[in-house]
Amino acid sequence: MQKEVILIKNGELALKGLNRGTFEDVLIKNLRWRLKPLGAFTFRKAQSTIYIEPQDADPDWDEVSERVEKVFGISAFSRAQVVEKELSAIQEAAATYLEKPLRRAKTFKVEAKRADKKFPLTSPQLCAQVGEYLLEKYPHLTVDVHDPELTVWVEIRDFAAYVHGPQQPGAGGMPVGTGGRAAVLLSGGIDSPVAAYMMAKRGIELMAVHFASPPYTSERAEMKVKSLLEQVGNYAGHTTMCIVPFTHIQEEIGKHCPEELFTLVMRRFMMRIASRLAEQNDCGALITGESVGQVASQTIGALQCTDAVATLPVFRPVIGMDKEEIIAIARRIGTFETSIQPYEDCCTVFTPRHPRTRPRVEELEKAEQQLPVEELIAEAIANVRTERF
Repeated sequence: MQKEVILIKNGELALKGLNRGTFEDVLIKNLRWRLKPLGAFTFRKAQSTIYIEPQDADPDWDEVSERVEKVFGISAFSRAQVVEKELSAIQEAAATYLEKPLRRAKTFKVEAKRADKKFPLTSPQLCAQVGEYLLEKYPHLTVDVHDPELTVWVEIRDFAAYVHGPQQPGAGGMPVGTGGRAAVLLSGGIDSPVAAYMMAKRGIELMAVHFASPPYTSERAEMKVKSLLEQVGNYAGHTTMCIVPFTHIQEEIGKHCPEELFTLVMRRFMMRIASRLAEQNDCGALITGESVGQVASQTIGALQCTDAVATLPVFRPVIGMDKEEIIAIARRIGTFETSIQPYEDCCTVFTPRHPRTRPRVEELEKAEQQLPVEELIAEAIANVRTERF
């Protein structure tokens, strides 16, 4: 068999005008890092397509495809055979390279793209010639140009001709690293990993902030969050996690604040600490997994109270979703089964029996006057542990 490559269509990047090359370079950098464990590959770009060429004789194409489909910035990709720009070579390659799907199908059609206008046949002529050849080779087939079981693609490009079957959908979005950096408040629940995934899809490089409250939360709860971050990292790439010791702060809130305000005062401390860690790590925003009305701390009034102490913009990509919509994404990206493991995070440890759903900033500020806010924040930040994923 002749040489195979992967052809990548970068979709949304084509709209970037003069900046497109910069975005494509970041996408290639992300692909290079993702495929490095699988062998040596070369990358080149031309005509809104990125070409991935293996340098090893026989890479694990299934693993290559699985990794490529999780890289943001790719609208679709194809595993293709490279052939000479000569009709007989193209016909033979279509018949042999796609033999298995051609034998399984009953109907087919041929689609051709002729980016190299020096090629002597027009796209319709090439479709007709390749189609006739395939009908001779596989007499059980019939042509269906409207709804075929299989589409055979032939692309005539500057470097060579490429034969492949249907394109596989990519992850879409923008390459991670093109949209700036943000800190995601990552709990062990369902929502925050989905929020992290959604912002990474818009090109945001992630840093995670996790609040741990031993002995109220266990080591397994922390391991669960690390597992979630690794799963998100399959799409988002390299991430850093700051693990914030939160026990002392929660105990002080429990001693000095009204019970119905526990969660909101706690959330305000989280926003203050996350803002400072984000600024120290060159992040321009915070990300949370809050959805309006899902719990008492996520009413409009409650969100206003927590945002009042944030010093950076707060992105909430799941804010208008219901739980089933969020769960559907969690299942698709592989975080759901980990998220539902029964290890509590710090948000559930000091949950009040009757939380305030219509709080006012003034009453929270009054409650916080009983606490050494800055001392508690400084102590927590001084004892942050940082891990790289």
